[in-house]
Amino acid sequence: MKEQKLTTDEYDALEFIRAGARTDRYNACVGRNAKKLSGIKLIQYGRNGSVALTEKGQELLVLRRAVKAMQALAPDPLAPVDADVVHFLGRKSHILERAGGGFELTAKGRDSLADIVAGQPAR
Repeated sequence: MKEQKLTTDEYDALEFIRAGARTDRYNACVGRNAKKLSGIKLIQYGRNGSVALTEKGQELLVLRRAVKAMQALAPDPLAPVDADVVHFLGRKSHILERAGGGFELTAKGRDSLADIVAGQPAR
């Protein structure tokens, strides 16, 4: 998947839609970003005016949440991680379940996280 350059506000709008925003009229964040997100095929409008994530939008959010989870797990193996992200990272062999609870990054996961962090601009 080609890297999408989205702002934090645009990611927040996608999260609002994932959480159940019904239309873009009741949430200013979604309303501000709906045109761009629809144009790059991350959201779609229903006939009744409802907004929903496309498959591409869902994948983008899972990837973003997976990166955040790996960043949280690197220093703290007991950091909370959503079940769908655990499934995704486990399937990709990026994390392993620890005997004492929590998860730890595998060598592959640490390498991937290092590549991701190296590719991000400094903030």
